[in-house]
Amino acid sequence: MGKRRRVAERPRTRQPAVIGGVIAVVVAGGAFGAYSLYGGGAGDDTSAGGAHTTVKTGPLSATEIHTASTAFLTAWQKGDVAGAAAATDDSASATTVLTGYGKDAHITGVTLTGGKPSGTDVPFTVKATVRYKGTSKPLTYSSKLTVVRRAKDGAALVGWKPSVVHPDLQDGDRLVTGASGTPPVTALDRDGGELTTAKYPSLGTVLDGLREKFGKTAGGKAGIELRVVRKAAKKGAQKTPDKTLVTLSEGTPGKVTTTLDPALQAEAERRVAAKEKASVVLLRPSTGEILAVANTSHGFNTAFQGSLAPGSTMKVITASLLFDKGLASADKPHPCPKTATYGGWKFHNDDDFEIKDGTFKASFARSCNTAFITQAKKLENDDLTKQAQQVFGLSMNNWAVGVPSFDGSVPVQSAAQMAASLMGQGGVRMNPLNMASIAATVKSGTFHQPYLVSPDVDHRALAKASRTLSASTLSQLREVMQYTAAAGTAAEAMSGLGPDYGAKTGSAEVDNQKQPNGWFTAWKGDLAGAGVVQQGGHGGDTAGPIVAALLKAGR
Repeated sequence: MGKRRRVAERPRTRQPAVIGGVIAVVVAGGAFGAYSLYGGGAGDDTSAGGAHTTVKTGPLSATEIHTASTAFLTAWQKGDVAGAAAATDDSASATTVLTGYGKDAHITGVTLTGGKPSGTDVPFTVKATVRYKGTSKPLTYSSKLTVVRRAKDGAALVGWKPSVVHPDLQDGDRLVTGASGTPPVTALDRDGGELTTAKYPSLGTVLDGLREKFGKTAGGKAGIELRVVRKAAKKGAQKTPDKTLVTLSEGTPGKVTTTLDPALQAEAERRVAAKEKASVVLLRPSTGEILAVANTSHGFNTAFQGSLAPGSTMKVITASLLFDKGLASADKPHPCPKTATYGGWKFHNDDDFEIKDGTFKASFARSCNTAFITQAKKLENDDLTKQAQQVFGLSMNNWAVGVPSFDGSVPVQSAAQMAASLMGQGGVRMNPLNMASIAATVKSGTFHQPYLVSPDVDHRALAKASRTLSASTLSQLREVMQYTAAAGTAAEAMSGLGPDYGAKTGSAEVDNQKQPNGWFTAWKGDLAGAGVVQQGGHGGDTAGPIVAALLKAGR
């Protein structure tokens, strides 16, 4: 928080103590808290100016950052909700969350220790105690605040957002201590081993989701917990699972068996950990069972819930559409010019390559964009949407995986956006679970909705596709994917896995990213997988080795 002189509010009965550079504050009720300060000297940039006050603008000074952050943290530590809220730019919202911190979460004895500011950001740690009906547990975590300048008067204030109070809080969430609404569960892998975040670090959100879905029916008994209670989901959306922060007394967990394979899950964890931002899914095409899921980032399950443009991996669905309509044949000549224009946009191939007198199979294997864009004028605006829904079971918001998931979006678009959709850009959004399912559908010939917990456990209905691909289309689709794995952009990653295999690579451009997101989807025998490495570059080089490693491990 910056080394500086501070005038502490003086209690009537005693003076503030200075201990090793830490200013200690005696707060109401005799509780003793410390707020450590670092950085430059204190001061007040405001002046007693009378009537001609000038609204301050421009970058915040170190003194303003120091003063604003100190005012908020000191008031919060003292339990002065009104004072802390007044030090933010949204006092009403801050009052609600800070009041709940004590009243609903039963958090007491708050001690805040500030760190060194970085620009307008001020990190700090929180040490406190959660007390509920004679039971208590310590609570420690790190957070940060950002100081902003209020436009109307130039005042330096803490920019309010719930994550200032706790990093897991989002708008509409609440901190609550009490009997957990949902009993805990012990999640098991397919062999009966316990799934824990200690063993599988990226499964935290999955385990939260399993508890949310099955806790009340798995035979457990609720304990006493401090947890983040998530806001209600919008109509048609899946609620984000609540998150336990501190367990004051253990409940009795029920048991939920998943389809995860322990060896493949361990391999998936190891592979994504080597990348900065990777996600992967492996499943069984013949059934839809999910065998592994892992993310580098542990706070959000991108593998199941991500919504990203899939780039050229989407060409698997587009190719099936072109085969169905007789607009392409695997071994017949097909145009692949350097560029193609549709809807006023000029579309390019990577480095403006072209394939002269080549087949569609050659264009697919090399990921020729213009081979697909040249066919846009022969398609209806809703053709791709129907193909994704009717054959691949996507984009209908009806998957029942067992934990929260997103089943892709292929909206009806027109003009240039429709053309861009054919190559996985435009409004198309997917995640590795969706893309693994696409490869699985090609391999099995029929869409089997992926699932993490057998539907027999709770008798839920799985999503269905209304039709299957014709024998001719399915044969050609497998042929072009196999050729891509053997001699195309996926060949290096898939080396040694043939001949019963197929793959497709993808790179999706994203605004304000230096590198595209790299995608890869593939099948081998009765295994199918997909992965994405965000800002990774070409999918064959980044996501490809991750997916291929799981296919090899599963043989």
